[in-house]
Amino acid sequence: MLLQRNYLSPPLKCCKKVLLGGQAMSYLSKTARFVVWICSKFTKTEIEQIVVGLSDVLENRNPEVKPKDDFKEKHPNYRNFIVDPLPPLTEPPGPKKKSSIRKITNNS
Repeated sequence: MLLQRNYLSPPLKCCKKVLLGGQAMSYLSKTARFVVWICSKFTKTEIEQIVVGLSDVLENRNPEVKPKDDFKEKHPNYRNFIVDPLPPLTEPPGPKKKSSIRKITNNS
């Protein structure tokens, strides 16, 4: 495996296996596919530079680049509210008029 060190995860593993047409199909996780893509596009020295750059970001040595904050994904409705355009009542509402069907039918 590429650049295996103590702090890196073990070699790529499949997330799940699905039976498709009688054969077990293996699907790689999103991260594993990304690693495979990096390996197909970059040379070993470029990958080493990428690893150094990512470790700098993880150790907060590069203040310009911050990892993605997943708070919004975990809490999608945080501070997502609307304010009622009508102000609250300052006095209790007055008594309702009672309309009786008997009055209407008796007058007829």
